[in-house]
Amino acid sequence: MKFIVSSSTLLKPIQTLFGVLNTTNTLPILDYFLFELGENKLRVTATDLETTMSAVVEVETDDDGSIAVPARLLLETIKTFPEQPLTFTMTDQNTVEISSSSGKYALAYATSEEFPKAASVSDASQITIPGNVLGSAINNTLFASGNDDLRPVMSGVFFQFSSTGLTFVATDAHKLVRYIRTDITSGESTEFIMPKKPLTLLKSILTGNEVEVQLEYNNSNAHFTFEDIELTCRLIDGKYPNYEAVIPKDNPNVLTIDRNLFLTTIKRVSIFSNKTTHQVRLKLAGAELNISAEDIDYSNRADERISCSFQGSDMEIGFNARFLIEMLNNMTCKEVQFEMSLPNRAGLLTPIDGTDENEHITMLVMPVMLNN
Repeated sequence: MKFIVSSSTLLKPIQTLFGVLNTTNTLPILDYFLFELGENKLRVTATDLETTMSAVVEVETDDDGSIAVPARLLLETIKTFPEQPLTFTMTDQNTVEISSSSGKYALAYATSEEFPKAASVSDASQITIPGNVLGSAINNTLFASGNDDLRPVMSGVFFQFSSTGLTFVATDAHKLVRYIRTDITSGESTEFIMPKKPLTLLKSILTGNEVEVQLEYNNSNAHFTFEDIELTCRLIDGKYPNYEAVIPKDNPNVLTIDRNLFLTTIKRVSIFSNKTTHQVRLKLAGAELNISAEDIDYSNRADERISCSFQGSDMEIGFNARFLIEMLNNMTCKEVQFEMSLPNRAGLLTPIDGTDENEHITMLVMPVMLNN
């Protein structure tokens, strides 16, 4: 088995596929890439048993066959080469030899039979989504998903498809993001929870990429296909919480403010907040917003006034600054609207501009009790 491939052509997919692998594995074979050769193409696959991803690379060869190659060793070697053709040759010593213009490097390989097969997605439903739309949906929601192992359903993103549009939701019980697209619809109503790792991999490839993504899914697995890439993953089993119930409907107090000004002020003031609660206080009266924070233990205090547009009754409300910063950082608009009702009810952040007419983003953040 022998093939020739450009170093840069091989580097890009194996860097992406390396993200599939875990740092510690119970099975040694999970530290390997599967190489499958045939018809001037090399398919490279990585798996952690839950997520399997493969990419196809153009190569020069007259051979076919398959072997498993140590992933980290291969990646670290390929990374160091300038752009040049590399020749891969299987030897009799159970090694694969990489020949460059300046030297030879031998890696011990494993047999391809040991490599786990990807789950097949049978009786699947199908939908085609533009890559940039899926990338945008992941970008806007993934940061709000939780990390609690006791509540696995909250550690992923909830996909909801219907005849009226596509909805993507993520929450960690402190913050929630709902992203809706009305320009793409599904013939059948369905819902499932996608885990974080495959979404992180897709996000890095699809952001700003207008490729068509073919998504097939059943009750247990999802399969994404686009360009030369395939990704199969196991879905999170369980029922997603009723997120609609926590989104407050009646919010008479509406603050409109420059996103960047709001963000930088909260960042600066929150430096002086308590390091456990990260609490900042928003005091709204007329056309003025007062943002303050204090850490009583160390007598640190900060207070800033900024002008804004506010309609509603004067109010004081407290928030965890980290959640507000995270949400404002994930927006691209110039101005945001912050809707509130009472100091103990969630606030809703929505972008005023910078979104497509078919996309609707709602971000919800829970308040914290103010200590007077």
